[in-house]
Parts: sequence; structure tokens; C-alpha cells
Amino acid sequence: MCIGNREGGDDAVGPYIADRLKFEKLDNIGVIDCGTVPENYTSIVKRKKPKILVIIDAVEMELKPGEIRIVPKEKIGVMTISTHGIPISVLIGYLEQYVENIIFIGIQPKEMSGEIITIVKESGDKLVEILKNNNLEKIKTLQ
Repeated sequence: MCIGNREGGDDAVGPYIADRLKFEKLDNIGVIDCGTVPENYTSIVKRKKPKILVIIDAVEMELKPGEIRIVPKEKIGVMTISTHGIPISVLIGYLEQYVENIIFIGIQPKEMSGEIITIVKESGDKLVEILKNNNLEKIKTLQ
């Protein structure tokens, strides 16, 4: 599930990653571009019942722009995460009924208006390669 606003500067990193993954046409990865309303796509997750659900979004983590981190569940409720309809913590809480393993990956934005900046786009490309090669262990966890 890639979350973000295509018109929202670095918040567009989720849809950017969704586009890249769809272009790759990978057999082992299903991609949902949720835009700013991930709650509208929960029925797809419930129907597909993936072994692992990866949720990607721009996240204010007080890091350098473009930094990628796995955000542990206990950190989600206390963070400012995106501008979407429902809090990510609520979305994940709901989806946990249907998916055993949910991994939330944040990319640190710089600007939430205008165009996505180069460093964030490059981080999106790096994350695409990590996902394609099933190397999630290469991503640091937010402390």
C-alpha cells in the first residue's frame, strides 16, 4: 500500500513508488496506489490476504530528507504522519485482523508542496530495489 498526495511535494513518494513497482510488473508483489485515502483499499487487502503487507508513506521522523526507516508500531501513534483521512495507526490496527505481518516504511520528506525533491525520489528508487529483491532487512528501524 503506497500512500501519498501526487500534488503534495515529497508526500508524492508513495504514489511514485507505486508507479515504479507497477512498471516492473513483478509477480511476487501486488501494488496498491492508495492516494490519500488508504481506508478505501482495505477490502482489497482483506480479499488478497497477503503474507506481508508493506505500507509506504512520507513520514516526519526528524531525520534528513530521503532517509528511509521501518516505523515500529509503538512509534506510529506518537508521530505526525501525513495528511490523510485516518491515522495510520487506526488503519494498521484494522488491517491486523486480516494480515499477520504489517511493515510500515516511512521516507522523511522535506517539502509537502510543489514537486517531489530529488533526494526523496532517489530514496523511492532505492526502496523499489529493496522491495524487488526482498531485502527489507536492509532498512533501519526508527529508534
